[in-house]
Amino acid sequence: MPKYINKLEGKRVLIVGGTSGIGFGVAEACVEYGAIVTVASSQQTKVTAAVDRLKAAYPESADKITGKTCDLSADNMEENIKNLYDFATSNGAHKLDHVVDTAGDLHNMNQKLAAVTYTPDPKYGRVRYFGPMMLAKYALEYMNSSPESSFTLTSGVMAHKPREGLSAIIGLASAKECMSRALAVDMKPIRVNTVSPGAIKTEMWDMFGDEKAVAGMIQLFKSKTLTGTIGLPEDTAESYLYCMKNHFLTGRTLHAEGGFLLV
Repeated sequence: MPKYINKLEGKRVLIVGGTSGIGFGVAEACVEYGAIVTVASSQQTKVTAAVDRLKAAYPESADKITGKTCDLSADNMEENIKNLYDFATSNGAHKLDHVVDTAGDLHNMNQKLAAVTYTPDPKYGRVRYFGPMMLAKYALEYMNSSPESSFTLTSGVMAHKPREGLSAIIGLASAKECMSRALAVDMKPIRVNTVSPGAIKTEMWDMFGDEKAVAGMIQLFKSKTLTGTIGLPEDTAESYLYCMKNHFLTGRTLHAEGGFLLV
């Protein structure tokens, strides 16, 4: 039997945020490698659409693809997470091998420093920090405890090369990377890592407006990389696969940013 190409064959993978963008790319890759995949998102319409797309693209693996809603921004976040884990594992009967979190939100995305207040904001950090923490908390009950298992988070290149006007959100990315290293200690022998992507062309770019505006943004980001390109979900997905397949990798942050940090 091949040593390398079958590492994900029959493995159970849960991807939170797996209905679009990078997460969907990870889901596609896992299906291609023979994994049993569950994708999750906060909206049922997105879950249904993603599952349908995956099954249409990989009909021979249709029985290995499922999806469920899980809203990390809700007040009952912990209940949602437990329900998701119960669903993905058939109430604990079939434990997970890999959990990937690519979920994000736009809360406080463009809040300038002058607008930041000390007044507690119950939504701040819920999806990007506390959600992953709770996913890790309950993962211990639902994952195979082995160095072959992995728990992978997502931060962002701005944590290492900040852009003006994003202090409120960039701090969460840095905090998540630090949390990942701490989780690697607490969750051992399960391996915990973080992927830090650069500018990746996903559906979220639609918020930039018309095609001309998007084209302008793409050219801007291309000019800031050594590769002269912008990242794609299918490229970035390889970083997550590496985190799953390398059983001697834990507590690390992987950068996938086309050399942006060197420009």
